Amino acid sequence: MPTPDFLFSLANPAALLGWALLVLAPRSRFTKALVLNGALPLALAAAYVALIAAHYLGPHGGAGGFGSLAQVGELFRDPWALLAGWVHYLCFDLWTGAWEVRDAQRRGLPHALVVPALALTFLFGPVGLLLYFGVRRWHPLPHPVA
Repeated sequence: MPTPDFLFSLANPAALLGWALLVLAPRSRFTKALVLNGALPLALAAAYVALIAAHYLGPHGGAGGFGSLAQVGELFRDPWALLAGWVHYLCFDLWTGAWEVRDAQRRGLPHALVVPALALTFLFGPVGLLLYFGVRRWHPLPHPVA
């Protein structure tokens, strides 16, 4: 059976590949198939489900909870739950970055304006999302040709 450390070593490079594609090749067919159409984020979501199951079916299942900060701390003492939490971040941040790219492409935003938001979404999730919404707000939509 694989260890949480081994699975961590697989999840991180997979997510990094997705981020590299979003930044460096946002319009490539490979990026569209792997990230923009959701394949990689959904694979991470499936891994998350498996990890949650491993936690609750494992020896520490039921330890911790979400009712207090102390309970959350107890929950993440289990390496399987900690890994699940990390994959949760990888999945949702990548999904958010893919949405930012899709939305920017639909709106005609220059990719160079999106890259800083992608970097911050990768590093600090909600901060990047806020920046993207700021860019989106202040960059006008192209007017349809009459």
